Amino acid sequence: MSETSLAFAHAASVLFVDDEPLSCKWFARSFADEFTILTATSVDAALALLQDHSAEIAVLVTDYRMPQRDGMDLLRTVLREYRPMVRMLATGHADKALAIAAVNEGQVFRILEKPLAFEPTRQALRDALALHHQQALQHMVHAHRVTALRDTVGFLAHELMAPLGAVRGYLTAVKERHLAPGFAPADIAGMALFAEAAPGEILQALVSAERQTLFCQSLVSSFVQSARDAYPGAPDAPQPVMASSLLQYLLDEYPFVGDERAWVSTQIEADFVLPGRRDLLYLVLCTLTKNALLALRDRPQPGLHIWLGFDADTHSTCIRIADNGPGIAPVLLERLTLRPIAVHADTGRHGMGLLLCRRVLESMGGSIAITSVAGQGACVALYFQSFSVDKPGKAPYETRQDPVR
Repeated sequence: MSETSLAFAHAASVLFVDDEPLSCKWFARSFADEFTILTATSVDAALALLQDHSAEIAVLVTDYRMPQRDGMDLLRTVLREYRPMVRMLATGHADKALAIAAVNEGQVFRILEKPLAFEPTRQALRDALALHHQQALQHMVHAHRVTALRDTVGFLAHELMAPLGAVRGYLTAVKERHLAPGFAPADIAGMALFAEAAPGEILQALVSAERQTLFCQSLVSSFVQSARDAYPGAPDAPQPVMASSLLQYLLDEYPFVGDERAWVSTQIEADFVLPGRRDLLYLVLCTLTKNALLALRDRPQPGLHIWLGFDADTHSTCIRIADNGPGIAPVLLERLTLRPIAVHADTGRHGMGLLLCRRVLESMGGSIAITSVAGQGACVALYFQSFSVDKPGKAPYETRQDPVR
């Protein structure tokens, strides 16, 4: 969250502006027992105070009739430059024209009639602060959504580059192996000829290109659905998804290259219901699988093991993705889920995916932990809300003896 959002959320002071010093003293003395009161005796003094303390001030109460610059001038300026602030006008000369101007030009929350009555004014301040806090919450939610959307768009763009690059590589290879008509004496009309370095090479390239393309489509579909569900008015709550179902979907849809699928083994010690949408969790599993497979390339006897079950140490249901790759350097491991960092400069991997994984898990009330020993691989654990195993019939998971293969 930005510093502006945090300041907006924590502002709690009231600024009272009146050209009569006695009115300022009465206001501060009357309401300082419940509110933090700041006062100013002119529009210019109020604006100077706002310039230094705007992060603290949630509510502005200003008199209307003041020399040189009146309260409407202040309200218009605050509306333009300090929009989150709740504005109220105090005047003993209220008329219809002034009320309309205050609402239309200053967008005031309430008009208070002078002399100010003690209890109605106190209640008005309470209502104004409550409104400010409500607006602050909405502002923070919006800021979270914008941040999440920006990060997800960046993640999606990054994740799509690798499979799309692979598709281009496959298609370029097929194009380069095409033989022009007349190259071979046995040319047949309507038939295209390709030279293969090994039998089945062209077909394998086309199949791999198709799988990579389908994977790109699944990522885009998942992102679009999640973006739609993130905003108010989404039609239905997400349907529960079992961890084993998500795992099977990953094994069916992920674009494994060559014999990568044979590197993967699975174990379902316990199946359980996952929180949140399948789409986001699918993106998380795809990211972790891709990272592990990249780490395993050129390794002897590569292995990637995905485990589902109940973690007794954390009392949480858990998905673990462990590989026997080279591991992660301690200096990178410490910061990997905190911000994008250079993981492998030669491949362009920058850790954005793990940052998104952490945010997705936290949005569902879960957490992510990464452990690694140099030369012995890495393990990523996804922890979800814990469920008791001591209440038969209530545990949302079941032990399975037939792990997915």
